[in-house]
Amino acid sequence: MSVTGTLVQSYAVCPRQAWLMARQMEPEREFELLVEGRLNQLEHYERSMKEIELPGMKIDRVRREGGRLVFSEIKKSTRYLPAARLQVGYYLLRLREEGIEASGEILVPKERFREEVELTPELEEKVSETVEKLERLLESYQPPPARRIRYCGKCAYAEFCWS
Repeated sequence: MSVTGTLVQSYAVCPRQAWLMARQMEPEREFELLVEGRLNQLEHYERSMKEIELPGMKIDRVRREGGRLVFSEIKKSTRYLPAARLQVGYYLLRLREEGIEASGEILVPKERFREEVELTPELEEKVSETVEKLERLLESYQPPPARRIRYCGKCAYAEFCWS
């Protein structure tokens, strides 16, 4: 199994969720918050959407700003902002490894929130540490034990932990 930006973000929120996701265990498909997130992207950015997929990356939007590429990650709320920063940092690190210099941003349209993300040495170190931990987790045949955290109530994977 290979690391993806989505798994990095998921791991930062809940390692068990990342383990389940990596094994293509599908969350409840019609979970209302997942549907709301998909609609949120379409509703606010449909005309300017230029989603691209690269190995291990599915970037929501790409645009050019003054000769520089800007990669955007669109989120439903700022609730998972630290995890979203890691996800964008992972994309920026991977792109730099491919010879592409870029910057990133996190967009939360419902909150009219925008945060620029640059790959600082601190963020790069944090991303690298997270990727190492995630790789070890993905090698495991067993998921980490379920732990109740503040995000469980709105998690599409809750039935895998609390059924």
